[in-house]
Amino acid sequence: MTKKTMLPDLLRLTAPVREALDVLPAAMAVIGIGTDGQPVTVDLDGAPHVLISTCSGGGSSTILRTLTAQLLHHGAHALVLDMKRISQPWARELPTVTYRADVADIHDALVGLATELRRRIDVADRHGSDAGLLRLVVVFESGDATLRRLARHWENVRRPGDPKVSPALTALTDVLFAGAIARIHVLFDGDPTLSVLGPEGREQFSTVILGQVTTGTWRKFALAAGPAPKHRGRPHRGCVHVVRHGDTIRQAQVLTLTDPEALGRATGAS
Repeated sequence: MTKKTMLPDLLRLTAPVREALDVLPAAMAVIGIGTDGQPVTVDLDGAPHVLISTCSGGGSSTILRTLTAQLLHHGAHALVLDMKRISQPWARELPTVTYRADVADIHDALVGLATELRRRIDVADRHGSDAGLLRLVVVFESGDATLRRLARHWENVRRPGDPKVSPALTALTDVLFAGAIARIHVLFDGDPTLSVLGPEGREQFSTVILGQVTTGTWRKFALAAGPAPKHRGRPHRGCVHVVRHGDTIRQAQVLTLTDPEALGRATGAS
């Protein structure tokens, strides 16, 4: 585990940070700054899906906003699933964003995503690469609650002969397994239960961002990296541990973009 050193209390979009963002490849986004003073990043080409798990009010929406804005800046499109309707309002009117909040609309969007996944895989198979496929980011705000609502919605609308498992949940699992070749990536806020995605589905999150989580959550995602850190005194807001592939871990202070800053970054205005 990284030796503990002083982290900044807040990391904002200042000139040095903005310059660091500008030189990153399109597949990469800055999560924050590490204890060594260097950026902690995620590379979607090598780690296609990201899971964020924090305590209540721990900043998961901020992390989602910051990562999404950076990826939109580099030409990605996004499907934002915001069942609470208040977590990602900055993205609602962007032409490169499809924003869905109602559970029925989220269900339909995910079912449509399954069709798009198959189309993209066919393109990749025919051309031998993913060249020309636009990067698509699926942003799951309040992911656990959304998955539960999707399961209940399917119970209410399911007809005789329909599959028992919601096709929206099946689509999500398919994207987790095959999204890399299709350039579709999931940014998930929460801790998806095994009953919904299964252990294999949850294991597809090769980058996990943990902020002030319980010992049980740490054991699920970072057991190989060592015991859960002990928090003494007042928690340091924005301080997270970034776990890669289950065993490599870095402590970081997350980059915080406000709604206007995220909008400006996404549109190239800042």
